[in-house]
Amino acid sequence: MSKKNLLLLHGALGSAAQLAPLKEELSSHFDNIQSLTFSGHGGQSLNSIDFSIDTFTKDVIAFLDERGIDQTDIFGYSMGGYVALNLALLHPTMVGRIFTLGTKLEWSAEIAQKEVKMLNAEKIEEKVPAFAKMLEQRHAPVGWKEVLQKTTSMMINLGNGAALSFDRFKDIRQPVVIGIGDEDNMVTMEESETVANLLPGGELRVFKGFKHPLEQVDVKILAEEIKQFVS
Repeated sequence: MSKKNLLLLHGALGSAAQLAPLKEELSSHFDNIQSLTFSGHGGQSLNSIDFSIDTFTKDVIAFLDERGIDQTDIFGYSMGGYVALNLALLHPTMVGRIFTLGTKLEWSAEIAQKEVKMLNAEKIEEKVPAFAKMLEQRHAPVGWKEVLQKTTSMMINLGNGAALSFDRFKDIRQPVVIGIGDEDNMVTMEESETVANLLPGGELRVFKGFKHPLEQVDVKILAEEIKQFVS
């Protein structure tokens, strides 16, 4: 069985380090497995960085070009899945198969406002201090609250029209898995199923007991699903 390229894309507020356990689990199955940290994340400078799906899509294009990778399969967690789908629309020849997990696909002003309420720095420090500490460490020496603020602005822009319309998903020809946890509190089963059905090569896969944080998913199960899909 021939091996293939695989690129792992992290979610909002994340970094490549977030995907290290999955990368290790998959490493023996691929000739070339890569992960990148999007601009402004993981301690990178925030100067002149506009957080947007298009910005992060350009990150992927530059990353692949620098390494001479003409085409790759992609696993994208949460926002990373959205970036992968956007790349498939803009540069279809660069993308083989796409496996998303926990990707928010439906956006409106109302949905965005609901999501950004979860990104209140003071409330995070008060109610989930361990998460605040993790964000501080992940994005040091850059202040994690600045990353939070830019992510908030990106979500508001998605809700105000920057998001892909559902009709655009019909133009993605690559095989795509839309993965979702059956307890996800950010992504609805309805939007995931709708987009999976709109994608010409789409299918829905449900992970039992998974809420949304990647750290809560069983890495071995996820890795096996990815292996089966891209083989």
